[in-house]
Amino acid sequence: MSLQTTITPHSQAPYVERTYPTPAELDAAIAAAAAAQPFWAATPLAQRIAIGRAFIKEFEALKEEIPLELTLQMGRPVQQGPGEVRGLVERSNYMLDIAPTALADVSLADTDKPGFKRYIKRVPIGVVFVIAPWNFPYLTTINSLLPALLAGNTVLLKPSPQTPLTAERIAAAFARAGLPPNVLTVLHLGPEGVAQTINAKQVGFVSFTGSVPVGRTIAETAAKAPGFTGTGLELGGKDPAYVAPDADLDFTVAELVDGAFFNSGQSCCSIERIYVHAAVYEPFVAKFVALTKEYKLGDPTTGHTNLGPVVSLASAERIRKQVADAVAQGARSLVPENLFPAAKPGTTYVGPQVLVNVNHTMDVMTEETFGPVVGIQRVSSAAEALELMNDSRYGLTASVWTDVECQPRADESEYITPAELVEYTAKGEVGEGLFDRMVEGLETGTVFLNRCDYLDPALAWSGVKDSGRGVSLSKFGYDQLTRPKSVHMKISLKTSV
Repeated sequence: MSLQTTITPHSQAPYVERTYPTPAELDAAIAAAAAAQPFWAATPLAQRIAIGRAFIKEFEALKEEIPLELTLQMGRPVQQGPGEVRGLVERSNYMLDIAPTALADVSLADTDKPGFKRYIKRVPIGVVFVIAPWNFPYLTTINSLLPALLAGNTVLLKPSPQTPLTAERIAAAFARAGLPPNVLTVLHLGPEGVAQTINAKQVGFVSFTGSVPVGRTIAETAAKAPGFTGTGLELGGKDPAYVAPDADLDFTVAELVDGAFFNSGQSCCSIERIYVHAAVYEPFVAKFVALTKEYKLGDPTTGHTNLGPVVSLASAERIRKQVADAVAQGARSLVPENLFPAAKPGTTYVGPQVLVNVNHTMDVMTEETFGPVVGIQRVSSAAEALELMNDSRYGLTASVWTDVECQPRADESEYITPAELVEYTAKGEVGEGLFDRMVEGLETGTVFLNRCDYLDPALAWSGVKDSGRGVSLSKFGYDQLTRPKSVHMKISLKTSV
C-alpha cells in the first residue's frame, strides 16, 4: 500500500498521512458510487437542495476550526482562512438558489406545431470525478461538487495530497446534512489511482483544477478512456492588468498589490503582470513598492502575518530562479531582500518582489510564477497594453483600471492635467470607451473593471487558450454536469407535418 504524507510548508514537519486504496478497493468504491447514482437522481430536486442548505449550516459550524487546520496543510496565513469559509458559503447559496431554474426542462411550447409537444430535459451524467487543488481547496471543490450533486450525479472527490483534510471535512458535513451513503466518496489517490478512476467505465466526467501539464495528461487519459469521458479543466493563468492614465492610483495600487500577493500569489487568477500608461508609470511604481514593503512575511499561524510561505521547497526555488533569470536579462528588482529576512534559500519563505525593466523575452512576464512576484511594464497606449496582455498562452482573467465616468479628481493634477484628461477621453484612452474596447479585444475568460482576483458565482468561470476549457459557476456551470435529453411528442395522431 502507498502512503501519502502531507508536509506543513512553514515547518517542513509531517502533518497527516493517508493510505491509497488498492486497485480492487478503488474499483469497489467506483462501483458503489455508480450503484447509488440512480437512486440519488430519483430524489426530488427540492430534497437535494434541502440537503445542500443543511450542508452549509454544518460547514459553517466548522468556521473556527478550519482556518488553522488549513494553514497547517498549505501555509496560507491563518487570518485569511475565514475568507475561504465565507466564499464557499456565498458560492453555495447562489448555486442552490438558481438550481430550480438552471435544471428545469427547456420548454419549446412557443414554437411547437399543432399536435406536437417538445422539450429538453437536463439529466445527470452519472458519476463525476472531481480532482481538487491545494491553493483554494474549499472554494474550488465546491464550484463543481455542489452543482454536480444537485444535478443528480454522484461524486468521487480526490483532494490534493497537500490538503487531504478539506475533502474529508466537506464529506463529513454533507453526511451530517443527510446525504445518502456513496453519493459523495473521498478518494486519496496517486497518479495510478487517478488514471484508474478516469478509465473506469462508470465515470462520465472529470472536473480538474490545477496545472497545465497535469491538465493535459488528464485530458489525454480521458480521451482514450471507454465512453469518451468528458472533462472540465480549470488550469493556469498569467493574469494581466492595465492601468490607464486616469486611474485612481491609491485605490488601484492597494487592489493590485493584494491581487498579486494574497495567498503568496498562489492563485490561478492572481495578478502577475501589470502594464501602466507612461503618464502615471513612475508614481504608480513608487506607490506599489511602498505598499509591498509593508507586508509581514513569517509564521502563518500567527495573527499579524499577512504573507506566508509558498507551498513547497521546490516551488520556492523555482520562483527564486525565475526572478534571478529576469534580473540577469536586465530586469531590476525594487524590493530589497533584507526587508524580509525569513526569505532565505532552503526555506519555503519567498519575499514579495516587484520587477521593472521587464519585457516579454523574460519568463517572469510570460510563464506562470505562482508566487509573490509581479512585473510592471511601461506602455504608451491602450493599444500597446492590449497587444501585450494578449501576448500569452494563458487567458483566464484580465483587469482594466480606469474611471468609466471620466470625472476629474482632486489628485489628478499630480499626474495628468485637465486638458490631458480631455485629450485621453477623446482618444478613447480612458473611461467607458477604453473599457468597452478592452472587453472586446481581450482574449480571456473574465474581464474586470477596477477589480481583480475574484470569482462572482453569478458569472461563468472559464478560460481560453492554455487556461483550460469548460465552465463552472453561474447557470452555465450546470450545463457541463448534465446532458440534454430531447423529448419529441406527437400528441394528435391525426396531425400531419
